[in-house]
Amino acid sequence: MFIHRRRGWEISESRVTPEGAAFARRAVLGGGMAAAGLLAASGPARAGWKLFGSSTAAAPVALKPLGAAPNMRFRAERALTEEAQATSYNNYYEFGLSKSVADAATALVSDPWSIELAGMVKTPRKIGLEDLLKQMKLEERIYRHRCVEAWAMTVPWTGFPLADLVKLAEPLGSANYVKFTTLADPKTMPGLRQAWYPWPYTEGVTMEEAMNELAFLSVGVFGKTLPPQNGAPIRLNLPWKYGFKSAKSIIKIEFTDQRPLSFWQQLQDTEYGFWANVNPEVPHPRWSQAEERLIGTGTVAKTQIWNGYGEFVAGMYANKTKERLFA
Repeated sequence: MFIHRRRGWEISESRVTPEGAAFARRAVLGGGMAAAGLLAASGPARAGWKLFGSSTAAAPVALKPLGAAPNMRFRAERALTEEAQATSYNNYYEFGLSKSVADAATALVSDPWSIELAGMVKTPRKIGLEDLLKQMKLEERIYRHRCVEAWAMTVPWTGFPLADLVKLAEPLGSANYVKFTTLADPKTMPGLRQAWYPWPYTEGVTMEEAMNELAFLSVGVFGKTLPPQNGAPIRLNLPWKYGFKSAKSIIKIEFTDQRPLSFWQQLQDTEYGFWANVNPEVPHPRWSQAEERLIGTGTVAKTQIWNGYGEFVAGMYANKTKERLFA
């Protein structure tokens, strides 16, 4: 007889955040940006800044169903966020500074799409997303998503382990890091006009983190292809880290022996470091991380260290006592 033992990070589907409330990059501006003409946020970005973006409803993007089976190792014990909320409460600075970027993001052209495999790999090359997916087995995983702004969602993602792409890329043994570069298209992304941002958006992880079983490349959410505002057509999910580490609309994956300097580090390293692991006991310089607000319900819950995924990831950091792991 099979006995399922719940892991510490699992949450019940009855408590999962609704799909429509779910993702994002971050909307908090570093204090150092004020000199560049922006207002520095005094706390989590709760107000909907709308410096640019669509003010009228745009035609919805046609999403295709994905028939991926759920991976029962990655279930949740928190109610799913409603889809309507997860797809309308999003940080995607390339399309605007408010959470309401869904209309503006319809301008994103995600088909055709290719990803460059670059740097310290056996054979640098570009691969079409369609060809890549033919070599990957899709599955659905329910992950908690924790934003550095102290809000959270629970979302069912469809995709494949990042480790599978790493193996496909055949990195050299001397590659210690993986760097992700996202789309920066001035024709469709009005946010690129904000020249003080270090476009394109970049992020990075260690090779060990990339090979961790939780690291996931998503091509769908709620059983369908990704909407533009959620990072279509392919994005990264690192559920034990703050959401800004999960790069959207990836066009390049580079293997390197140098630690990448990410987008938010370049803007405000004192607030947004390389590791960005979730820890309720380490506050952001301008607000506490001890609690999180669940999108769609308004419920306030206690934040868990590693976002509840310590069983899988804590061991990677045991010897990194001199690193700033939680900022």
